[in-house]
Amino acid sequence: MSPGKGAPPVRLRPKAAFEALSRDAVLGPWVRAIGWPRIGRVHGTPFAYLARSIIYQQLAGAAAATIHGRFVAAVGGRVTAASVSRASDEALRGAGLSKGKLASIRDLAERASRLALNRLDRLADDDVLARLTTVRGVGPWTAHMYLMFFLRRPDVWPVGDLGVRSGYARVHGLQATPAEKDMRSMGDAYRPWRSAASWYFWRALEMDAPTERA
Repeated sequence: MSPGKGAPPVRLRPKAAFEALSRDAVLGPWVRAIGWPRIGRVHGTPFAYLARSIIYQQLAGAAAATIHGRFVAAVGGRVTAASVSRASDEALRGAGLSKGKLASIRDLAERASRLALNRLDRLADDDVLARLTTVRGVGPWTAHMYLMFFLRRPDVWPVGDLGVRSGYARVHGLQATPAEKDMRSMGDAYRPWRSAASWYFWRALEMDAPTERA
């Protein structure tokens, strides 16, 4: 990921990403057909975003949204480390949290101060990843999504995401979906805009192949 350790954080620039990736021999036609990358801005606090991410893991959208809504109500309408700490286990389990997700959100609340969540935007990508993955239930995929969508970092390459790997295989005409270990080097061609490239691979699964040729 980029920026590297010690480098100042940067943000995604959709126009620059589009212009760079549209020149790629293989991905370029898809980029031109899709248009600028629309990686939406996420509002709220880092803690609330991460708590929501934990709740949404491995759940269908509608079910996750229902549980998340009940969770927000259970903590008094404002999701903070303090409001989670005040809520009883019974209230949170009653909102629909599994035992594992309850433990993860409790751990997030307990670590929130030490992690300095409100200052993560000052850190390099690898440092953010290292901090977030100390939280129970927050793995590399969740941390990558935080970097991409909350911090809007431009060069995140979430090789653990099946959609990104499947989209890569479709765009490149591969017979099999690449393994995570193989995907790590496959993103080098898209630096420093791997976040946008990942977004295009997601979109490639939802559309017909472009008819133009690079």
